[in-house]
Amino acid sequence: MKTTILICILLLPIAASAQMNTSKSLNEKQASHFAALALKCVAREFPNKPEHVINNAGEVQSPKSLHPAFYGCYDWHSSVHGHWMLIRLLKSFPTLPESAQVRRALNANLTAENIQAEVVYMKQPNRQSFERTYGWAWALKLAEELHSWNDPDGKKWAENLQPLAEILSKSYRNFLPKQTYPIRTGVHPNTAFGLAFALDYAKTVGDRELEALLNERSRTYFANDTNYPGAWEPGGEDFFSAALMEADLMRRVMKPREFATWFHRFLPEVAKGGPPALLEPAIVTDRTDPKLVHLDGLNLSRAWCMRSIAAALPANDAARKVMSLSADKHASAALAHVASGDYAGEHWLASFAVYLLSIDH
Repeated sequence: MKTTILICILLLPIAASAQMNTSKSLNEKQASHFAALALKCVAREFPNKPEHVINNAGEVQSPKSLHPAFYGCYDWHSSVHGHWMLIRLLKSFPTLPESAQVRRALNANLTAENIQAEVVYMKQPNRQSFERTYGWAWALKLAEELHSWNDPDGKKWAENLQPLAEILSKSYRNFLPKQTYPIRTGVHPNTAFGLAFALDYAKTVGDRELEALLNERSRTYFANDTNYPGAWEPGGEDFFSAALMEADLMRRVMKPREFATWFHRFLPEVAKGGPPALLEPAIVTDRTDPKLVHLDGLNLSRAWCMRSIAAALPANDAARKVMSLSADKHASAALAHVASGDYAGEHWLASFAVYLLSIDH
């Protein structure tokens, strides 16, 4: 009997997730489901995969000692976007059943002392490439989310996080002028993703210097791209589409008419329903494998890129319908598996799902 009950409990999140596989926006039931996933890991220190350059024997420390704010959820960046997700859910659904638990977790982690320790870590020798630029981007997305929230706790967390946001804004300004070539990958170092989320932050908080740099770098890296080989995607461990992430960035940078012209030069096959490799969801064969499960994330991020790209194209643009239909396919393929029962995907996929379901189109 106990075994049967346990199996039923474990299957509930999967069933709940499967029910939302055609969603385009969040409801409170879904938000509660995702919050529960994040709460299972934001204070879970192990297993952990630190990206830690050891300068001396004294730096052989536990993840929580190194990163007292962002030690959970397997790695630093996943912890950061887990915190972002909890704040997005709390902002969207103030009466969420888990709201008190969420506030306790955030109050424990996002203290001024803990954030200062993260800043000190960033300033140490051999840290200049730490989480560049994936973790940087998510940390600025977290700061952006807190910036305009009229909530006592939110204002306190925003103030505590400000020193980290400032050092990362400075890191972008120092690094990008030296980055001659963009990184066109389907995993963490993807330049287009790092620019896109940083640009959202800069616009929201009014950091005009950073915004100008990000716009200039985006155009320098990508404005002249044509005939992108979308048929070469996906790679075997991708959680981003390099093609679609670039297009999602450029719709932020360009006005609608310019973007539509650029997009049809960049991916000319899309208006005709191709290439299939880009428009059909990726197949995930093993959700216990931490690299293969990346492809669930790819399907989620492709869906959010496609929906945003479609919304930026003219209403009568043939590519708009193609993008919208493909986005729905990708969302359906991935949302049913956010809660797989295995930590390899559960520690991070919910953040991608919430971003997909909560952005405006």
